[in-house]
Amino acid sequence: MASYFCPCPRGMEAALAEELGEIALLSTTMKVHNQVPGGVHCSGDLLDSYRINLHSRIASRVLMRMAVTGYQNENDIYDLVLAQSWEDWFTYDHTIRVDVTAVKSPLKSLEFTTLKIKDAICDRFRDQFNKRPSVDTKEPDMRIVGFLDARQFIIYLDTSGEALFKRGWREETGDAPLRENLAAGLLRVAGWKPGMPLFDPMCGSGTILCEAAQMVQGIPPGARRRFAFEAFNDFDPAPWNDMKNSIKANPLPASPTIFGSDISGDMVAMTRHNLKCAGIMFDVPLKQIEAQEVKAPTEQPGILLTNPPYGERIGVRGDSSLPEDELASGFYSALSTTLKQRFAGWTVFLFTADLGLPKMLRLKESRKTPFFNGALECRLFRFDMVAGFNRREAAKPKEV
Repeated sequence: MASYFCPCPRGMEAALAEELGEIALLSTTMKVHNQVPGGVHCSGDLLDSYRINLHSRIASRVLMRMAVTGYQNENDIYDLVLAQSWEDWFTYDHTIRVDVTAVKSPLKSLEFTTLKIKDAICDRFRDQFNKRPSVDTKEPDMRIVGFLDARQFIIYLDTSGEALFKRGWREETGDAPLRENLAAGLLRVAGWKPGMPLFDPMCGSGTILCEAAQMVQGIPPGARRRFAFEAFNDFDPAPWNDMKNSIKANPLPASPTIFGSDISGDMVAMTRHNLKCAGIMFDVPLKQIEAQEVKAPTEQPGILLTNPPYGERIGVRGDSSLPEDELASGFYSALSTTLKQRFAGWTVFLFTADLGLPKMLRLKESRKTPFFNGALECRLFRFDMVAGFNRREAAKPKEV
């Protein structure tokens, strides 16, 4: 059995652990272990790494642990890496890339540590074959990842290759696209499940809609891309193909449950194109309309989930000659009125880096969950649009 670490966007650890638990139900060998900041530990056989790569929507990568040790200096790290049987996994003809992350490590230079790891791998091949792999930082065949804390060093071999949020379908994006695994995590945290009405009124390039639509159709996130493990020395394509061929698509919905809109016609066209590239074969109604003007797309209340624009991106949704604060407050004031009047019974989730958003909406959130979009601290604000909300607002005495 191998030990794996699945990194994810910060704040998504519990959602990823839940998802990995569901994937483990497909296996007799996979087990989910502890959550740590930035990811989840699990274990299983090599096929389980294939399974996680194929099915996980939230993980960023699947890293296979090669070795772990205490360390005093870079020479301890070099010795551990040199002792690993890298030749069992890849050859000197493969290109490599080494990345190192650290938390509270006493070592002064991560660049020097990275160089020592690279040297150890290359020296291992040179000692055995008199040849060494080349480094390719852009499109390597193999990625090796080191992690340091105050006392321990762990060396991993990446089974994924390109980050898992790169699903293989995205051809077009807007100015500030949400990463696919973050969008999938937000859907899970929001409690959305296929069959429930879902509406994104500021859909941009459609990431949230594409992730949700693939879930409805039963398309695994890794179905349309290649992985690093396919280039491992002893890779056997038969069980991998069996795994992919065993996937059963869900029946297509008889009527739409996923809806989107955006003020930009270009964004609507981009979303439509991305849905097609993602293999979606059912209707996802899309409209070009300002968010302040939208209406609930179904009589049955559902979930409204969106990543609203902020800063300069609001400029395309109003008068860009106005100061940013004035523009934002006007935009959110109008959006608040729309939500109160037209979305009674809906649960509204807004994902934003603007931590003052509830104040601009003049709404009290029922929950706020911290997440990181890369290095950017964000919140997922939940607002419960209780039926009768607007009648109560209208009944309040007016300020004189």
